[in-house]
Amino acid sequence: MSIMNISINASFLPHTDAEASLIFYRDVLGFEVRLDVGSGQMRWLTVGPEGQPDTSIVLTPAITDPTISDAEREVIESLMAKGSYAAIVLASTNVDEAFAEVEARGADIVQEPMDQPYGLRDFALRDPAGNMIRVQQRG
Repeated sequence: MSIMNISINASFLPHTDAEASLIFYRDVLGFEVRLDVGSGQMRWLTVGPEGQPDTSIVLTPAITDPTISDAEREVIESLMAKGSYAAIVLASTNVDEAFAEVEARGADIVQEPMDQPYGLRDFALRDPAGNMIRVQQRG
C-alpha cells in the first residue's frame, strides 16, 4: 500500500467585516495577504504565514447562502459572537513571545499563555468575527 501525498492547503473561516479581518490577520498576526477579491459584504481574503505559500486561511463572508432562514442566520451570528462557530489552531516556536506581540497589537485575548493538562502550552484569542484562535507551542 502506498502512502498518499496529501497536505492541507487552505482552511476557511467566516468574517463579518472584511476590512477588520484584513487588518487583524495582516497587522496583528503578521500574515501576508495573498488574495483580496470581491467587495463589500461579498469580499474574500486569502491570508497566510510568510514563507509558507502552501498554507492559507480563506476568510469568507459569514452568511452567503440564500437558503439560510433568518432564524438560522441569527443562530450562526450568535455562535460566531461567542467564538463557538469556527476555530483554528496555529503554532509558534515561542508562545510567550507571540502572545506579547499580539497583545501589544490589540488582540482580543481570551486566555493568556498556560501549560495545558494535555501537555501543550498555548494561548487563545479571537478575530474580529469572533473566531477562536489558539496558538500552541511547537518546536
